[in-house]
Amino acid sequence: MSYSKKIEYEVVPEGSCSVIRNCSGCGRKALFQNTKKFRVNANGNKLDVWLIYQCEKCRHTWNLAIYERQRMSAISAEEYQRFLQNDRELAEQYGRNFQLFRKNRAEVDTERLEYQFVKLSDTKQENGCGSQVLLTIQNPCELKIRPEKQIAGALGVSRSQVEKWKVQGSIEVKNFSTRCLTVSLNEIRLIG
Repeated sequence: MSYSKKIEYEVVPEGSCSVIRNCSGCGRKALFQNTKKFRVNANGNKLDVWLIYQCEKCRHTWNLAIYERQRMSAISAEEYQRFLQNDRELAEQYGRNFQLFRKNRAEVDTERLEYQFVKLSDTKQENGCGSQVLLTIQNPCELKIRPEKQIAGALGVSRSQVEKWKVQGSIEVKNFSTRCLTVSLNEIRLIG
């Protein structure tokens, strides 16, 4: 089937992720927040860099490993200086790196995580088949968001409107996985 319009979005987390882990200070699972500070340790030509997280209750700290036993030459001088200066922007960037959380076996608190839908592309094609739209929503961080909520967020409509379209047969889910959602929209007028 050919489509008259193809739109692609990406789910992008905002701010830093919080981590749920056992806190030795509290003696139970607790929420750890990004302090936006780094711990840097150099031993000879090897370097360790951690992003410091802190328990929101007792302020006990936990270090999220960014580099471990890394050769100094493998890290740019600019990034190294930013670590030493506790660059907040760099700390926020690492605080959204889900690959880093997986590597550290850290459980991210996805319930309180805020995100936005960023449009990546919007292409139109002349095919004479009416107004069929293929909507693709990339979810590279694999955030747990229901398909209806993703569609509503990307299109800027309510979830009840999406449900109404599903009942009418105007929306057909073509593919759904934790990383990507593809939907065919038929006879729906989109703004933009």
